[in-house]
Amino acid sequence: MDFLPLFFKVSSSNALVFGSTDAAKRKIEVLTKAGCYVTWADASLVAKELLDSGLVTVVDKASDAHWSSVQFVVAAYGDRDSDDAIAKTAKARNLPVNVVNNAALSTFVFPSIIDRSPIIAAVSSSGELPVLTRLLRSRLESTIPHAFGRMASIATEYRGKVKNKFEHLNSRRRFWERHLEGRFADLIFSGEEAKARELIEHSLSQKSTNQNASGEVYLVGAGPGDPDLLTFKALRLIRQADIVFYDRLVSDDVMALVRQDAEKINVGKERSRHLVPQESINQLLVNHAKQGARVLRLKGGDPFIFGRGGEEIETLAEHNIPFQVVPGITAAAGCASYSGIPLTHRDYAQSVRFITGHLKDDSHDLPWAELIHDQQTLVFYMGLSALDTICRCLIDHGMSKDKPAALISKGTTRDQQVLTGTVGDLYEKFKQSSLKAPTIILVGDVVTLRDKLKWREES
Repeated sequence: MDFLPLFFKVSSSNALVFGSTDAAKRKIEVLTKAGCYVTWADASLVAKELLDSGLVTVVDKASDAHWSSVQFVVAAYGDRDSDDAIAKTAKARNLPVNVVNNAALSTFVFPSIIDRSPIIAAVSSSGELPVLTRLLRSRLESTIPHAFGRMASIATEYRGKVKNKFEHLNSRRRFWERHLEGRFADLIFSGEEAKARELIEHSLSQKSTNQNASGEVYLVGAGPGDPDLLTFKALRLIRQADIVFYDRLVSDDVMALVRQDAEKINVGKERSRHLVPQESINQLLVNHAKQGARVLRLKGGDPFIFGRGGEEIETLAEHNIPFQVVPGITAAAGCASYSGIPLTHRDYAQSVRFITGHLKDDSHDLPWAELIHDQQTLVFYMGLSALDTICRCLIDHGMSKDKPAALISKGTTRDQQVLTGTVGDLYEKFKQSSLKAPTIILVGDVVTLRDKLKWREES
């Protein structure tokens, strides 16, 4: 370990920064954000916004008085000889020095910072590979909610009360783990700070010190398959759930993000084959939440677009079960984008219509006449088994046999395949292919743009 990560309080301290470069400006921005006073030497191009902070003084040349009044130095000329000279002077004066992009000449380095004040996380590659540091920082950023620091501040207000309530350290630890990973945290992350305070006050007012945490249900859209399309909030809730009820459309890559110790129950539904009836799923969510569990209902795509999420939260609301709904990228948007087919385009389609490929009782009694418009894109979900019927009904109600159409299988995943054709020949092409569900069907002139806009290799 070449550099030991330490956190110093630099507010009201003084730094000397050399160079008129973008690197110098970035270092000054970090220093002033932490309340440090900066003397900026040899700065021919001064950033006005930095001067407006009142913490930056610009000088043509650093005098001996400047050197004697600072606690550390930054060399950011970008010229090795100049930076080397500054480093030697700083070391001779026993001053810590950072030479930007040159760890060998530095006695300290600036880490990449994830700021959730008062929580601060820092990542460094010891100055060797900044791009890798940025990549790691991005991953950490995605897992730490922006309100994480706010949660820390509110929790700190209750430290004294918690200490008075729980005599033993282990009891205090269990209390904080339950709240900082439970509903208290969720309420803060959702912007409901007043409710979060009420919850922790109620918990502290209980006579028993072994109160179970109240359960909650997370209705989360898992998107069309690619885990990188999950929202930050979806990823956070996926990782903290105690039990997961998931559909068959949730990809293996997304399921791999679930905690290893969480219970996983497949309640997936296929055409004419339901592992668990919908009414039973609704009741399972209620039962486990009442037992104090954090219940994740994970659905492919978006839970409110042909996902029956509305039915599930109706049941939860009837039983006064707290719940959150996290939207996901619906299959139409994800699969079309990954196929190079825009759902709308100024020259081809000014509207898009989402249609279920099968209705209750397997009916295909759709308003076909309403679907026949030249400048409209049609997206049929769950329509593979009805592909022949869909194409025939569209033609029977006036759509041209030559209208472009596409069948997208396993969209956004590594196994994505796209079959293009027309309403008149798509079914015959499908019969000669190896495409399998899950699929979506796209109908409209936008399909012709695929050859030009395709950006992703397919299996």
